[in-house]
Amino acid sequence: MKPIQIITSRCVVLPMENIDTDQIIPARFLKVITKNGLGQWLFADWRYDRDGAPRSDFVLNQPESAGAQVLVAGDNFGCGSSREHAPWALLDHGFRAVVSTSIADIFRSNALKNGLLPVVIDPETHRRLTAHPGATVTIDLEACTITLPDQTCTSFPIDAFARNCMLRGTDELGFLLAQEEAIAAYEREFS
Repeated sequence: MKPIQIITSRCVVLPMENIDTDQIIPARFLKVITKNGLGQWLFADWRYDRDGAPRSDFVLNQPESAGAQVLVAGDNFGCGSSREHAPWALLDHGFRAVVSTSIADIFRSNALKNGLLPVVIDPETHRRLTAHPGATVTIDLEACTITLPDQTCTSFPIDAFARNCMLRGTDELGFLLAQEEAIAAYEREFS
């Protein structure tokens, strides 16, 4: 996974509350053996009509959303079933962070393990972001802050271990494997 230190990007605003993992990536697209290509099915039931044509009124189908790395979502983002495919689809589409007033625990865990940064902010900051779709923000993972276009800076919480892994671009297994020499030395000492 790619390390994250600073993300500066325009925001895509999808202010609906309680967006569940089945809306993020519908179950019919989970029959894959690779993460690649899932981004095309991100929010598929909202992005495409019955015939598979893109809906021009859906935010991800609008030209100004192209290349955006930050999704600003409504409260309780990622609720529903545990579906690792949800962060995979967001990442494959190009998002590096999801910003909300609350993010479901299981989704947050899956996101952190796969390199998608979940950023939880206060309702007032969220209101300001949703009022200005396309605004450019800077998310600094080292400082755990998000800076708005007016230079207002707000902090966000993140687990220290997950933060460390994301800064280095590694997952839990990669972290453990990097400790191989220390583990071997410990085993030699006590065997």
